[in-house]
Amino acid sequence: MGLDFLSVIDEKQALLRQAADFLWEHPETAFTEYESAGYLCRALREEGFAVKENLAGIPTAFSGRFGSGRPVIGILGEFDALSGLGQVACVTEKQPDGKPCGHGCGHHLLGAGALGAAIAVKRYLEETGASGSVIYYGCPGEEGGSGKTFMARDGVFDELDAAISWHPDDETGVRTKNSLANCEVLYRFDGIAAHAGIRPDLGRSALDAVELMNVGANFLREHMIPEARVHYAITDAGGSAPNVVQPHAEVLYLIRAPHSDQVRHIYERVNNIAHGAALMTGTKTEHTWIKACSEIVLNNTLEQLMYEKMLQIGSPEIIQQDISFARELTQKALLSTPAADPAHPIHAEIKPFHWGEVTPNFGSTDVGDVSWICPTVQCAAATWARGTPGHSWQTVSQGKTPLAYKMMIFAAKAMAATAAGLMDHPEILRKAKEEHKARIGANGYLCPIPKDVRPRAIVSL
Repeated sequence: MGLDFLSVIDEKQALLRQAADFLWEHPETAFTEYESAGYLCRALREEGFAVKENLAGIPTAFSGRFGSGRPVIGILGEFDALSGLGQVACVTEKQPDGKPCGHGCGHHLLGAGALGAAIAVKRYLEETGASGSVIYYGCPGEEGGSGKTFMARDGVFDELDAAISWHPDDETGVRTKNSLANCEVLYRFDGIAAHAGIRPDLGRSALDAVELMNVGANFLREHMIPEARVHYAITDAGGSAPNVVQPHAEVLYLIRAPHSDQVRHIYERVNNIAHGAALMTGTKTEHTWIKACSEIVLNNTLEQLMYEKMLQIGSPEIIQQDISFARELTQKALLSTPAADPAHPIHAEIKPFHWGEVTPNFGSTDVGDVSWICPTVQCAAATWARGTPGHSWQTVSQGKTPLAYKMMIFAAKAMAATAAGLMDHPEILRKAKEEHKARIGANGYLCPIPKDVRPRAIVSL
């Protein structure tokens, strides 16, 4: 079958843009995305999908299903925002809009674009009468929450034959980026309060313990693999009075490495540092798991299929309005970024794909956990100017530009065409599954989050 069914995405452009705008205008952080999830659930129901909410016991996780039989193709949608990034749209200067958070990673576009893809696959199934099911997954808490990992732990994705997603970016093409596995752990220290001037000998400083832990972790960095990362944030310094020995303090650690087993090894060493800091200060320490995610498993078979479909669709036309805005932003706000190029500010052209290529990447994503369960593929679309730093006000500002909308529509078509290609050509899906089986090895998927850990909103830490 050709790609005529993709015309439904053009027909639904207003709906998809409305969805993206709603998510942008109602930014919500991990596991608090009640308005966003509610909006997407209503949209799915109105489009004829059977919606199931509260997946894996997460109030903002949901699915929308259409069709019957195999193959079962999952479309992954995200919609969470980042704290501290409220920003006026479509301006080239930093202008906070008063909101406590903003879409600094483009997840409003991701969620709406994935919705468009699911609607198009539904149209394909209706027009062809083919066997198959499409499921839109509303995946909360990608930023700092690893929502998909919790969903994977509870078997939400087990029925999938393949999963497809995309991500806003400053370039366009099949995503061949690897990712780092990670875990996030909150360390709490409890000591004894005392007057810091009169009887400091009676005090046991929890804040001293946090500082010593951070020093110890700094020394650890010399003695771990160079690809690993250890980040931290002091979430509770114990108070603001310097004449009090601080009786409590907390620090949040994020540990990354190329493989989950490497993360576990570094995590154990960080734990030992925390215990050492407690011993040195006469305090007590305990730690709480927040989340974790696995490294991504790439699939060349699906990447090749998606690349071919992207070429068939063709990248959108970039008009002078797009170029002028991107150039002004580049000149004003991105000059410190080496990738910024005022002469060529938008990379909408589709990057060539080469079988087996892997792009180094030091970020993390919970898409990795889905990719351990079934063959998974993603594309990128240049919704913002080349050189735009991720998780920035510049990204938020560009979230409602004409460029962002047209690239969202392009990504929706690329995902839908890839899904239909798998339904049209079961031999490609078989090959993708064989490749997946070889890549994950005999042990298969081991969820990196302990069974007793439940999702936690960022604001509750």
